[in-house]
Amino acid sequence: MGQTAGSRKMKLGFVSAILPDLSLAEVLTFAGEAGFDCVELMCWPEGKAERRYAGVTHIDVQGFDADAAAAVRDLKAQIGVDISGLGYYPNPLSPDLQEADVYIKHIQRVIEAAALLEIEVVNTFIGRDWTKSIEDNWPRFSEVWTPLIAFAEARQVRIGIENCPMLFSADEWPGGKNLAYAPAIWRRMFQEIPSASFGLNYDPSHLIWQQMDAVKPLWEFAERIFHVHAKDARLDQGRLDEVGILATPLEFHTPKLPGLGDVDWGRFFSVLSDIAYQGAVCIEIEDRAYEGSLASRKAALRQSARYLRQFIGPA
Repeated sequence: MGQTAGSRKMKLGFVSAILPDLSLAEVLTFAGEAGFDCVELMCWPEGKAERRYAGVTHIDVQGFDADAAAAVRDLKAQIGVDISGLGYYPNPLSPDLQEADVYIKHIQRVIEAAALLEIEVVNTFIGRDWTKSIEDNWPRFSEVWTPLIAFAEARQVRIGIENCPMLFSADEWPGGKNLAYAPAIWRRMFQEIPSASFGLNYDPSHLIWQQMDAVKPLWEFAERIFHVHAKDARLDQGRLDEVGILATPLEFHTPKLPGLGDVDWGRFFSVLSDIAYQGAVCIEIEDRAYEGSLASRKAALRQSARYLRQFIGPA
């Protein structure tokens, strides 16, 4: 269930977006030295980032070919760290159709790169026109994602959709820029596109700040969980009492390292083991308290790994 090809147990990794100042070789070398099993590598187009944690390019998929793939595979084998997936998180349902087309084409290039690298998972967002209701987004969802999933399936690549609502800033308000934030929506997504190549990159923290059960959906969507992000969130009830749930979410919650927020990691991993999940669990650092320097970001990854190893076991 939710198993990465060739894996025999859960693998602990991290999302490379937190190390934008390191090269691919430096990221993998650090991962190996710090005892990680794998890394999710960011594949944004080269250029200016559109938001925090975006714009990081550890594999440039523009013009990526068999020779480039062989070089990455050789590097991975030399260092001894796996690549859990390729990550690119834009808004392919943007109301600006030209902008959306750029994102869709780049997702296709990431899928092609994953196939060349023999990496099974590409992680991304569904996207959303944040000015429209959920119901009014469904026609675009089907139009864009039916061929994208077919494109991935033909290349034996699975698409893991992260469940982040993407409504943290004023330009994302009120609807957010990612449709796939709740179980009711996932259920409809998979009914409309039932492909076995279509699933989730599951992040429990986004359910926590929405005041939802972050563990219960694991049972229903066990077969759809292709990848997991380990990020925590601390809900500030005092602030929530002041501003309410209609405020932008960062007004009442804070992203934290695993173990420093409100996710019940023991319960979470207990159910992951019950559903026989054997894929990657990649730490995602978005905790501003640990972002002051490269050294502190590396320390945050090591601290998070020490905490999560009690649930995953040694490398």
